[in-house]
Amino acid sequence: MSRVLVTGAGGFIGSHLTQRLVESGHDVRAFVRYNSLNHWGWLETLPSTILARIEICRGDIRDSEAVRKAVLDRDLVYHLAALISIPYSYVNPTDIVQTNVLGTLNVLNACAESKALQRLVHTSTSEVYGTARFTPITEEHPLQAQSPYSASKIAADKLAESYHRSFGLPVTVIRPFNTFGPRQSGRAIIPSIIIQAIWGKTIKVGNIEPVRDFCYVEDTVSGFLAMTESKEAVGRVFNIGTGVGLSINNLIQTILRLLESRAEVVAEQSRIRPERSEVMELVCDANQAKSVTGWSPMHSFEKGLQETIHWIKSNKERYKPEIYNL
Repeated sequence: MSRVLVTGAGGFIGSHLTQRLVESGHDVRAFVRYNSLNHWGWLETLPSTILARIEICRGDIRDSEAVRKAVLDRDLVYHLAALISIPYSYVNPTDIVQTNVLGTLNVLNACAESKALQRLVHTSTSEVYGTARFTPITEEHPLQAQSPYSASKIAADKLAESYHRSFGLPVTVIRPFNTFGPRQSGRAIIPSIIIQAIWGKTIKVGNIEPVRDFCYVEDTVSGFLAMTESKEAVGRVFNIGTGVGLSINNLIQTILRLLESRAEVVAEQSRIRPERSEVMELVCDANQAKSVTGWSPMHSFEKGLQETIHWIKSNKERYKPEIYNL
């Protein structure tokens, strides 16, 4: 049994990772952002038997003292806390940078000072690659900042690399492509389409031409766990994805077919990203993760979609379809 800290544990991927760690018998501390309502994010949807075994630690990733206390005595740290919205980064880049860069720096410093730490897994994103110069994208692909969000994640990734090279910090960088599944925010493309298709007659979207590699959340979580099970993963970056690209248009048509929906697809100019900021194709080459850690995806895309649709239908109150003007 390991003593584990998960930052961003109340988020989409973080809540799934936290649940899997508890189910595997680990001593889990979950770092969630403090708020006056004492909300724990998606952790609140976990079974009571799981939740009772989690130590909830409230704070702000931008607060170095709070982070230091959270890291104290932990063997493993999974750092997922971040602001992830690209549209939000256009209007509030300062918030994005303070959370994603300064927050990561706080985690790195706390881990570097710890005498207990055996491994830190830092979470990156496929967005750091920008528009693909070649596909599938390997870890050697150039990093291109096409939004303030992706710039903040590149900076965080490079800080993690520097702490490994400068101070010998045992850090591994995991770079998931487009993860989806139950508990994902309604702002994300797949839940947004599903919500509109279930409760509305139109599906309002932006550009339907970009291609993405969609990986089911349980496979992504398995990738996180694989990073800490391999000594050879220290100091390296690993892509996590399926290697299959799907356009947003094909994604929409697949969801409509599964729901037997005839909703009309409407492109809205306000949802289209600036031309030079839009990333047109992200398809993963995860061969390095497979060869070093043995990881590979186990869930089919359609099976994952069906699970996601079932979750959203069963949790309508958490998605507030009324905000879509349906």
